[in-house]
Amino acid sequence: MGENFGVALLLTAIAGCSTGLGSLLGISIRPGPRFMGASLGFAAGIMILISFVELLANAVASVGFLAAHLAFFGGMLFMYLVDILVPHMYMAEHGRHDAPGPAAPHQGRVHRAGTLLALGIGIHNFPEGMATFAGALQDVHLGLAMAVAIAVHNVPEGLAVAAPIYAATGNRRRAFFYSLLSGIAEPIGALVGGLILLPFLSQAVLAYVLAAVGGLMVFISLDELVPASREYGFEHSTILATMLGMAVMAVSLWLLL
Repeated sequence: MGENFGVALLLTAIAGCSTGLGSLLGISIRPGPRFMGASLGFAAGIMILISFVELLANAVASVGFLAAHLAFFGGMLFMYLVDILVPHMYMAEHGRHDAPGPAAPHQGRVHRAGTLLALGIGIHNFPEGMATFAGALQDVHLGLAMAVAIAVHNVPEGLAVAAPIYAATGNRRRAFFYSLLSGIAEPIGALVGGLILLPFLSQAVLAYVLAAVGGLMVFISLDELVPASREYGFEHSTILATMLGMAVMAVSLWLLL
């Protein structure tokens, strides 16, 4: 498994840097709320299906039903504690009213919203980096699928960070920097995870880690991506995008069998 270290780190870096692509969209063409809502719902569908069909299922097969589920809910509890203990703002809290558009009159508030949103996304991206890294260590195809899912939802996240900062300051470089900085937390998370995991890595340890990663990704999807998608989306667009994400991920996993 250690021979995949370089590939795992590369996949995590690519997924994290996709926030930069979102920021470029936010300071140039500025996609509308339909695009952002659909992208977030699509990413949630991918992450939820991977968590249950791949991560949790493989952990159950490796360490047993009870142990795997304890690790799974431990991952959810970890993200819940991060959610309530660390000051931040997430995309769902950011709200539709701060979607890309003309500069708001209260520029200080808009700039603060963008800064807190960057912090919240960075908090999320750190364990996501560890998740992608752990998945790629076990199987490069699994790591690739997780990296794609995370990259897809990082694009609108990067856009959501860059748009309010650009609207408040008119500074494209600052907006891009804040957005990219929130994404760099992912390869940093991968490096920290690698330093912690590799000395103790075994099939059982990796199974526990991946089960916890599954819980972490489900929490992020349900607590962050789906609510944010509904803020940006219209009528049933969120559930349709989530279903599509699940279907695409199911087909891709089937092709890899």
